[in-house]
Amino acid sequence: MEKELPKIDLPESWLVGTDIHKDLLSLYTNYPVRLKCEIFVFCMDGEVEASINLNKIKVKPHDVITLTPGSIFQIHKLEGDLKIYFIGFSSQYIEQKENSRILLDTMYHTLGRPILSLSPKGAKVLEEYINFLIRTYEFFAELGTNEEIAPNIFADIHTGISILYRKTSNERISMSKSEQLCRNFTQLVIQHYTTSRNVSWYADKLGITLAYLCTTVKQVIGKTCADVISSMVIMDAKSQLKSTEHSIQEISDSLNFANMSFFGKYFKRHVGMSPLEYRNNG
Repeated sequence: MEKELPKIDLPESWLVGTDIHKDLLSLYTNYPVRLKCEIFVFCMDGEVEASINLNKIKVKPHDVITLTPGSIFQIHKLEGDLKIYFIGFSSQYIEQKENSRILLDTMYHTLGRPILSLSPKGAKVLEEYINFLIRTYEFFAELGTNEEIAPNIFADIHTGISILYRKTSNERISMSKSEQLCRNFTQLVIQHYTTSRNVSWYADKLGITLAYLCTTVKQVIGKTCADVISSMVIMDAKSQLKSTEHSIQEISDSLNFANMSFFGKYFKRHVGMSPLEYRNNG
């Protein structure tokens, strides 16, 4: 048995298409899965009820959904004749150093609000663009050069998504140094919370002092660094406890706790009950 949620990744640096249909989505109605890759989903017809990181959403026509690396999602209900496009980038590709800043910039805008609703005009433009990308992918695949154009596609998609989020949410285009730091920290947590819960580790990765990181995060988002990390750990633990048959030992191992006793104490401190109590009664 797997010791963590099933993971989804892409076999190529980037993929685009319209291959998301009911039969495929129905595979994910009985259990949650975790994304290693990054996927942008665009709905032109039909409706989907789902959960992203335990938060329920309803996807309607003209909605764009951003699924970041590390996201946990599950399908609950499918309605109508689905017409859904997708653009995705593999974990191996997005983890390359030159892509990290572009990814972090986009992910900050989408964290906590994965759905972006477009106007009919905007949806039509995006549909035409995706169809162009599909033809582009097929053409360069025949030439065997899809890898070579991946950087351009990656940059264009992320720039476009960031602009759409900023414009539709009336955010400032400029961002302070403190906000940028919080953005980078949050994305690092999403990527590494299963292997590191030590705030000092994140400060080292960001190249700043522990005190500066803690003070800045608290001032900007109103939570401590430990709160941000623990929220991801607990979210994952809750999902596994409720949505899988993994033993508590297996869940503890998947989250890299030293032992099951330490995991139990950590979980109870944050949730108010033991993992077993949460599984049975939570």
